[in-house]
Amino acid sequence: MRAAYITENGEAKDIKVGDLPKPEISKGEVLIKVNAVSVNHVDAFVRSGSFKTETNFPFVIGRDAVGQVEEVGADVTGFSKGNWVWTNSMGYAGRQGVTSEYAAIPATRLFHVPEKVEPTQLVASVHSSATAAIVLTKVFGAVSGSSILVEGAAGHVGTKFVQMAHIMGLKVVTTSNSSDFDLLDRLGSDERLDYGKSLKKQLAKADIQKVDYVVDTSGQVPLQDNLQALNPGGTVCLITAPKNNKFSFDVRKFYTQSKTISGFVISNAPLDQIQDAAKFINRLMADGYLLEDSVLEKSYEDAAWAHKKLEKNSKKKKILLTF
Repeated sequence: MRAAYITENGEAKDIKVGDLPKPEISKGEVLIKVNAVSVNHVDAFVRSGSFKTETNFPFVIGRDAVGQVEEVGADVTGFSKGNWVWTNSMGYAGRQGVTSEYAAIPATRLFHVPEKVEPTQLVASVHSSATAAIVLTKVFGAVSGSSILVEGAAGHVGTKFVQMAHIMGLKVVTTSNSSDFDLLDRLGSDERLDYGKSLKKQLAKADIQKVDYVVDTSGQVPLQDNLQALNPGGTVCLITAPKNNKFSFDVRKFYTQSKTISGFVISNAPLDQIQDAAKFINRLMADGYLLEDSVLEKSYEDAAWAHKKLEKNSKKKKILLTF
């Protein structure tokens, strides 16, 4: 089969495209014929070796794929040849990636594409959507009536946080370019702030002046500003590294108000959280949510090009590699 792979950790230019053996499945696996793979920043981190995880070379890159069932393992139920399916947790922790014509996926990490949902739009969304789902439900334990500040809300991840938080009954405050206010209003933002202006001053004038949860999808906002935006007992979740990787904050105000700082990467999420997020995502997608990403489709042979563009942040569209 054809595949995009690496023989050692390195730069984007070290990605190879060539023939590898077609995988054989175990009793608990499903062989899928891959249709499209999304390209995420974490794929570049794994490829370069900056994210330390078990990799067996030659190592197929990529973690999120959509395709059709080709063969089902003897112990697998619930999947049949021809089913459209997706996965979002391959390509790390010893599992081969999915930028290949065929991929062997553990049945526990495989999910059906909901009826009438366009498969490529789904796979463009699932990395961001699963991140938002797990942070909201597991990290924050968010409940209806609470409030959240989503910074960089018009991006791939931010739009998922806004929609899910709104559906869960949270009051949603967002920061973005003012040109994105209409979009965020449609997605469920209750209060829209301009990220080019002072967060503190805008919150002071807003209907929702402090929030229970903060997530900065861009890493652009100083930690102290986000802590000041929290109600007592509130939580900031870091899902990306701030530009200034070292920072200080008012520790006394932090601990005397019982605030929390949590870090999250989906690569550390246990399987049950991945599965719960998948069920949540599928329900929302079946109702038409989470599918607004602008997509750029390229051939799997352009994998090195895609990684270079991702590392330079030179493409706003979600890049998909297709077979």
